[in-house]
Amino acid sequence: MIGHPSRHCTVELQALPSRIGQVRRIVSAQLRYWHMDPLIDRAALGVTELLSNVHRHARPDKSCTVELELAPDRLTVSVRDNDPRLPVLADVAHALDATPLATCGRGLAMVAAVSESWGARPDGENGKVVWFTLSAPTAARPHPAGVPRRTTEPRRVTQSAPVRTAVPVAAAPVGAGVGVPVASATTRAQAPARSAVSG
Repeated sequence: MIGHPSRHCTVELQALPSRIGQVRRIVSAQLRYWHMDPLIDRAALGVTELLSNVHRHARPDKSCTVELELAPDRLTVSVRDNDPRLPVLADVAHALDATPLATCGRGLAMVAAVSESWGARPDGENGKVVWFTLSAPTAARPHPAGVPRRTTEPRRVTQSAPVRTAVPVAAAPVGAGVGVPVASATTRAQAPARSAVSG
């Protein structure tokens, strides 16, 4: 039985500024591979904000895992770290109206603004997962049973008689009378070849 191709991607990293840019490019490339181009900007922005929060706030270390999971109707992006403290969303209006140079208070508000839904949950005793979802574009959703979606109408093929190529008929000699048959190239080609060698 043919199933869906792999729709799961995991990246482990230290949430350092240099690595955040690399993960953003990995997320973009993976979504391009899955033909989810319309989601690239929002997913890359959301994962950047979540990784920036890990960099700023997570203790005791900055190690984390980014996971992308594509279901038929949605993309889920999650970031798992080793800090059990759950994030608290600041007042969204206040966070989005913060000065352009503000360095904190905007991460989760941005994630909430670009996603369909988001949340956080404990992960064991010493960690948490922060996630968000985006609706998958209808045209790019996989067809059931892994069969490619048909994009054009099937071509209809009809059986017909073989087509013969028209060969020009040799011109009749000047002054030829009406009713005098003129040999065509087709007629000559069908006549058997005669040997020019005499015995």
